[in-house]
Amino acid sequence: MCLLMIRSASAQTLAAPTDKVILTISGKISVTNSGDTAQFDRAALEAMGLMTIETNTPWYSGPQKFEGISLDKLMKSVGAKGDTVQAIALNDYTTEIPLEDFAKYNVILALKRNNEYMPIRDKGPLFIVYPYDSNPELRSQKFYSRSAWQVSKLIVR
Repeated sequence: MCLLMIRSASAQTLAAPTDKVILTISGKISVTNSGDTAQFDRAALEAMGLMTIETNTPWYSGPQKFEGISLDKLMKSVGAKGDTVQAIALNDYTTEIPLEDFAKYNVILALKRNNEYMPIRDKGPLFIVYPYDSNPELRSQKFYSRSAWQVSKLIVR
């Protein structure tokens, strides 16, 4: 029984980033790797496994292929226990997203668009993308405003 508890506890750790940090998660989380935050470099996010969404967006012409980490999976990896997530972009744009959106709509934190890493000047390095074509409800200003780009911080509230 003790061995099982030790394994469970060690499974709840995050490796420290070895490259430039592109995402910091804070707030109501139980798994951290830098003080009371969870920090990720690109390699750490990619190591979690990437999902692909192909969808039309209001920002690009025609369907686009986005690859990124499931935000539901990411929130579970940091032990998120809140109701909302505040996404903060490099330009200080902020948006509030219900935590339940991530599992309900299969939202991703995209690193790539059409097989290329997204530079800061084109919505990178991280972009919250809903599968807009999967549900007519998602093709509205309500969800478009939750789709922050140039994301650098997520605060679980």
